[in-house]
Amino acid sequence: MSAIHVLRKLSRKPPSRLHRNLLASTFSMDLPPDLARTTLIRPFLNHPTHRLIPSCFRQSRPLPNPVSLREFSTSVVETKNFERVVGLSPNPLVIERIHKDTGESVSGGEIQIEESLVVREESEAEKEAWRILEDAVVRYCGSPVGTVAANDPGDKLPLNYDQVFIRDFVPSALAFLLKGEGEIVRNFLLHTLQLQSWEKTVDCYSPGQGLMPASFKVRTVALDENTTEEVLDPDFGESAIGRVAPVDSGLWWIILLRAYGKLTGDFSLQERIDVQTGIKLIMNLCLADGFDMFPTLLVTDGSCMIDRRMGIHGHPLEIQSLFYSALRCSREMLSVNDSSNNLVRAINNRLSALSFHIREYYWVDIKKINEIYRYKTEEYSTDATNKFNIYPEQIPPWLMDWIPEQGGYLLGNLQPAHMDFRFFTLGNFWSVVSSLSTPKQNEAILNLIEAKWDDIIGHMPLKICYPALEYDDWRIITGSDPKNTPWSYHNSGSWPTLLWQFTLACMKMGRPELAEKALALAEKRLMADRWPEYYDTRSGKFIGKQSRLYQTWTVAGFLTSKLLLANPEMASKLFWEEDYELLDICVCGLSKSGRKKCSRVAAKTQILVR
Repeated sequence: MSAIHVLRKLSRKPPSRLHRNLLASTFSMDLPPDLARTTLIRPFLNHPTHRLIPSCFRQSRPLPNPVSLREFSTSVVETKNFERVVGLSPNPLVIERIHKDTGESVSGGEIQIEESLVVREESEAEKEAWRILEDAVVRYCGSPVGTVAANDPGDKLPLNYDQVFIRDFVPSALAFLLKGEGEIVRNFLLHTLQLQSWEKTVDCYSPGQGLMPASFKVRTVALDENTTEEVLDPDFGESAIGRVAPVDSGLWWIILLRAYGKLTGDFSLQERIDVQTGIKLIMNLCLADGFDMFPTLLVTDGSCMIDRRMGIHGHPLEIQSLFYSALRCSREMLSVNDSSNNLVRAINNRLSALSFHIREYYWVDIKKINEIYRYKTEEYSTDATNKFNIYPEQIPPWLMDWIPEQGGYLLGNLQPAHMDFRFFTLGNFWSVVSSLSTPKQNEAILNLIEAKWDDIIGHMPLKICYPALEYDDWRIITGSDPKNTPWSYHNSGSWPTLLWQFTLACMKMGRPELAEKALALAEKRLMADRWPEYYDTRSGKFIGKQSRLYQTWTVAGFLTSKLLLANPEMASKLFWEEDYELLDICVCGLSKSGRKKCSRVAAKTQILVR
């Protein structure tokens, strides 16, 4: 019996130990081994009853020669060669560092950085931060695959802080990449791809096709009395507080994949067949048709960085900015061929509609508030000014005097008859980084930060949102969550990890001095406070009451900010400039219905010509 018949028969039921041995033997049979693992082994690895991924399918088995995409494709497309379909051995490349004073080049390392890195003297805080980050590295089958969320030696009850989270690892990955260490990032991207759900199921407790896990853990499993093996155990939200699946994990994965290619110059990873398939599955999941009428991505409460109930369900800004970035990354990385043409077209259409929607309806400044203040309600027509039936009474009293004349921001959420006027930091910063907001709006967002420095920055950067939910609002919206009390945790707590997004936004807009000021403020306390997860009180003066110490993404956010400021040419690879082609695409009208297409003139006038 051929290897193909054996594998197809086995894929119909969960694998046993005998099945694994038979599968291992396929490498000496008539089927190319990497193709067998990619196309036939994967289905039963994702079987709902077999969630632990055995290490025997993670070991690298390089082919003698590069594998061509054309060799295994049924469609005739223009292709490039790949080093192999599955495997984890990066090409040996070189880093060139130029000494700041002597100008001499120093070679060494594994990954080639296209631009020269500037070597400078590290502070004591940086040296300790690197030690903590390296101690947090998780290894699987001898290779680094990520960093744990927190590594406090005094914590006797780590909960899930000893796992590798996709969103938490992003600043760690950038720190390693900016330092010239790309192996851990490459391994992370490939291993999390192996954990992605590829199988549709009817079981409502199984992950949807394309969903990325929130986190994973390396476990050692006993096979018999004398044999053990390492396995990767993913969490798709079934173990999380609230049992909410992560929407942002797949979006961050795509963003990190692009960053890996940009910072290392190694684009072969994103061109691999399995990686291309992973991108397509995430995009198909996000672009699936539903009952929603808006171009924004509809999500549940607690499905992003704010992973507890905070009233951000529906269309929160954080998810929309990450969604927009992932769409742009996917359009940039997807190989255009017969199998991807429809997806690329859908991505372009969604990008156009999403950018217009956010810029037009999410933006808030003095002029916009005055417009909302005079809104008429109950308007029924396609030409209505108040399209979402927002009642002027919803404008909170604090906003009138808080927003500066020259500043503005993208509000936290927009739903029918409801505007969430809170300032959400990550969503606004990432809108600047990704150019979801216009250049004029980007300037206004940074103007707001500068004008309201004491509110957003305070004693420790940066508030996750402003202001806090208090009194009855806190009790109703959070469900009286004792961890989300006012000015704590996700309810306007201060999170140092947000420094790197702030730094990237400031550098894009040519205002690095704001980031340097915030970073200097954080550096005075973080080392002495043992790198907490978050800070409490309105000004961020106290360490969070339930804050984990030696939080890895606090450490990584600090280091990444330092490295970005020291290497502006590398930072420029991580943000996006305005895409003027999107302003000429309109998908808002249906020509057959006789409706008029929306005008892009208003959108174009907002673009700041430099």
